[in-house]
Amino acid sequence: MENLNLALLLMVVGMATVFVILLIVIYLGKGLIWVVNKYAPAEEVPAKAQGSAAPVPAHVMAVIKAAVAVVTHDKGKVAKVEKL
Repeated sequence: MENLNLALLLMVVGMATVFVILLIVIYLGKGLIWVVNKYAPAEEVPAKAQGSAAPVPAHVMAVIKAAVAVVTHDKGKVAKVEKL
């Protein structure tokens, strides 16, 4: 019986230790994220010029519309196609 009590005590102490260490890791991670976001904000990406992209050729647009029609059983509609 004495060994069982010792085993249960060790299990509780071990689980509590793991729980506390995980809490420390979580809060240190949140703190690090806060510090990085405060002192090194995200870089702003310049927006692309809207008129600089060439339009999609008509035969490519027809193929895209046909593929969407086949996949969606004529329920889908192509609203916009952009070249990257």
